[in-house]
Amino acid sequence: MMTARLKTNYEKEIVVKLMNKLSCKNKHEVPKILKVILNMGLGEDASDGKKLKSCMDDMASISGQKPIITKFKKSISNFKTRKGSSAGIKVTLRSYKMYEFIDRLINIALPRIKDFRGLSSKGIDKSNNYSFGIKEHIIFPEVNFDKVDKIRGLDITIVTNSKNQFGTFELLKEFNFPINNKN
Repeated sequence: MMTARLKTNYEKEIVVKLMNKLSCKNKHEVPKILKVILNMGLGEDASDGKKLKSCMDDMASISGQKPIITKFKKSISNFKTRKGSSAGIKVTLRSYKMYEFIDRLINIALPRIKDFRGLSSKGIDKSNNYSFGIKEHIIFPEVNFDKVDKIRGLDITIVTNSKNQFGTFELLKEFNFPINNKN
């Protein structure tokens, strides 16, 4: 298997740049992306077999990997949820598929968003991971627009091993994530 273009770029160029920016003594201190988690909540459609299947097919074509069905842990009457019933679907991407997905996300999918002004810089959490949402899953070219029954949202979490928020921010900037500093 060929290594992903982005992984080669990370190992040859980004590590060196980040060692200088973050004043790391060796390349193992440099933050890196460990995994990417894609999550799609289905709401009312989770109980409908056909809609669940179409969502799973879309997610599989976006990620290149079969998604798993997530279940509710508790019953909450206000949200009309039953313990053990389907809540949504998720995929965890690592290594080769992760770098391929990030490459497609940055260079193909995000530029296709209408009125796109960049990703929020406030998406970094206390564990120094970056999360953001996409309102329309049809921005990915792998999804056949004609076969989509409903446009759905998608949550993307990029898990890093960074020690601080600045390290995560710099890592994402080096990967050319279109992060907007104003919001």
